[in-house]
Order: sequence, then C-alpha cells, then structure tokens
Amino acid sequence: MDKAIWMNWYDLPDQGREQYLSWLHEKYIPKMMANPGFLWAGHYASMKVPPPARLTHVRDSAVPTGSDFILLFGGENSYAFTQGADTYMKPGPDRPGRLNVKLTDEDRKMLAMRIGDRKTIMIEEARVEGPEGCNREGSMVPGASIQIGNFCANSFAAEEELLSWFGDWRMEALGKLAGCIGARKLISSTGWAKHGCMYEFASEKARAENYPKLRTIYPDVAVWTDRFTRNLIHAPGSPMVATRIWPPVK
Repeated sequence: MDKAIWMNWYDLPDQGREQYLSWLHEKYIPKMMANPGFLWAGHYASMKVPPPARLTHVRDSAVPTGSDFILLFGGENSYAFTQGADTYMKPGPDRPGRLNVKLTDEDRKMLAMRIGDRKTIMIEEARVEGPEGCNREGSMVPGASIQIGNFCANSFAAEEELLSWFGDWRMEALGKLAGCIGARKLISSTGWAKHGCMYEFASEKARAENYPKLRTIYPDVAVWTDRFTRNLIHAPGSPMVATRIWPPVK
C-alpha cells in the first residue's frame, strides 16, 4: 500500500521550462523511483482555479509560495523519504543526503530552477474509493485530475470539528460522487501544514461537472462548510486543482 506521499509544490521561469520538464520526466523521476520504498510518481500542472473567497491563507514569509506545479511521489510509508541518519549524525558537504547522493550537476542545475519550492511528506489517515475507482489506469498513480488541500486549524476546537467534517460527511460523500476515483485524508509528517486531503477524478471535466454538486446534494452541510472552513488556514494556492502531465493521461 502507498501510505505516504511526498509533495513538492513550485513555480518555474518561462525560460528553460521545456528543458526542465523533459529532464524531470525522463531522468529525475526514474532516478528517484529507483530508491527503496518508492511506489509511484505523478507530475501535475495547476489549473489556476481560484479558491473560495471565504478561505484564509497563511501569511508567514517562511512558507514558500510555489503553486504552478506539484510533483508527487507515493511511498510504502513516510520513512521511504528520509535523507538518512548520517546526514544528521555526521553532517558535512560530503554527506548530501540519501535521496540526493546520486544527483548530477545537471540534476542540481535543474532543481535550482524551481521557484518557491515547498515540500511536505504526508501520511494517510483515511481513504475512500469513489464510483470511478474501478477505472484506474492500472497503477497506483493518482487520477488525471486532482484537488489537493493543505491547511492547519486555528484552534483545538476546530481540530475536533475538522475530524467530524471529514469523518462524518466529506469522505462518505466523495465516495458516492460521480466522476470521483477516490479521496484521501492526510496528516503531515514534515512540512508546514498539519492536515491535507487529495481528491482524485477521472478527468478535469468530471471534476468541474460533479464536484460543485456536493453543495446542492447536501445543502445543510454546505452551510456548515461555509461556516467551519473559515477556521482553517491554508497553504499558498490551496486548494490546488491540477491536471496530470506525467505520466501522460491515456
């Protein structure tokens, strides 16, 4: 099972973008997938769907703001993504970290192109399969269209309400929503946001047509949602709606 996801949000300059994407898909991702515990990879481009106006976003300058692309790696657990004990027990320039030790000069040059690079490792708290779950493309790679949220609650009371919002309604509703492949509720191992969620859809059209219907199918919950979600503080660009650019959608 893929119980953990390493998420990398970032922007890119216009110059050199195509060269970067070719390198990422043809060289970097295969190199990373050779590491033990890595199970899948997916690269997505943001659709730039504006978040609801009621949402609050973090204003901490220490939190990187990249949100044009998101690179995802699925792992057996969060330990698949450690940099290795020696990185911290015996630090130094000759110990670049387990996941970086095989990087070439070209790799480092390409990685340096990322702007506002934000990383987090999240583990799965709960998962539900949707009506389109039987139509996956034959691997663990998420669907052609995804919606990813990363956020913190602003109080202990909001934490408890968040638990009910997902556990008593949201996950079950997504499990019944037309066009939905599945949904995951996530908790952070590393990174700024404590909470996360990832909703998978068969296509961007399926998401755009069906996701808004949750408000009309569950009107009472829509009122609850409008009130409660004001107590969440989102990461930059969250929730992010994105379409998969690698592996290519079949």
